[in-house]
Amino acid sequence: MKVTVDTSAIIAVIANEASKEAVINETQGVDLIAPNSLRWEVGNALSAMFKQNRTNFKLARDMCDAFTEIPVQYVDVRLKKALRLADKHNIYAYDAYMLVCANTHQTPLITLDEELAGIAQNMNIKTLNV
Repeated sequence: MKVTVDTSAIIAVIANEASKEAVINETQGVDLIAPNSLRWEVGNALSAMFKQNRTNFKLARDMCDAFTEIPVQYVDVRLKKALRLADKHNIYAYDAYMLVCANTHQTPLITLDEELAGIAQNMNIKTLNV
């Protein structure tokens, strides 16, 4: 089974957040897929952690190393579809990419973003509980 993985779930794992075990439990034995943008979103999330004084460069480097150990199949998503969803739901394109990925590949979505999970459910995209 394939599962679309959102940046929030990746960050939970590599930053050892409270929901790390739940994410790992929900994704054990599945193949993870994500839009190509995931790599850049992880970098953006780590840079945001710098600004919030939640991490330093050494820890961020370690998190990058942990991220590269997570097997993810990267896929292209249709930009126009994503922009249509971003406009319709007033969300960032990065979030819309996740929805398009899950919808196109008919996969559940694992996310810690409650707003994104709600939109996914309204689109009849299954979400995994974490």
